[in-house]
Amino acid sequence: MEELGLRERKKQRTREALINAAQELFCANGFEATTVDQIAEAVEVSSRTFFRYFASKEDVALALADEQITAVLAAFAGQPAGLPVLTALRTAAVGVIRAAETAPRFPGLQDLISVSPALTAARIERATARFDEVAGLIGARMGVDPAADPRPHLVASVALCAVQTAVVAWRAAGSRAPESELTGQAFDLLSHGLDYPAGP
Repeated sequence: MEELGLRERKKQRTREALINAAQELFCANGFEATTVDQIAEAVEVSSRTFFRYFASKEDVALALADEQITAVLAAFAGQPAGLPVLTALRTAAVGVIRAAETAPRFPGLQDLISVSPALTAARIERATARFDEVAGLIGARMGVDPAADPRPHLVASVALCAVQTAVVAWRAAGSRAPESELTGQAFDLLSHGLDYPAGP
């Protein structure tokens, strides 16, 4: 059992080293110009070893973002039962992102994604791929079955789109506000409703 623990810790260290090396190379050379061979060489492992941990460059670039999504969903599931859905989602998302913002790798990851259309698209695609999982958690909080009640899927869809749209739009406008703040603003807009009045 101890040997298995040592093996798992070694695998985790290798995975972390690959993520760190990839981020350094992406920031120095750009995502598109960096190769898997360069990442593997920086950690002194083979390309074959790299592919034991990650399926592609996108996978290693977005590994931390994937972990962040998982943490948000876990935090959402752990919110007090009496909190309304959007309030619980907002609290979970803002809390996890705010904590991540203190990590040294976070700013580099955000800058990397913001300047790479491929990574921006891949990040949105990965979040969308967990849509049913989000809807299931929302349904559980509401006490309804998402297969029979469309509201959990509607909330999941609108929340995911709102957060992505807000962050992309504010960044495009040159905002350097923290992502946690942008995420909170997106949820605040949703909580006020979308039935905006017609223009003059």
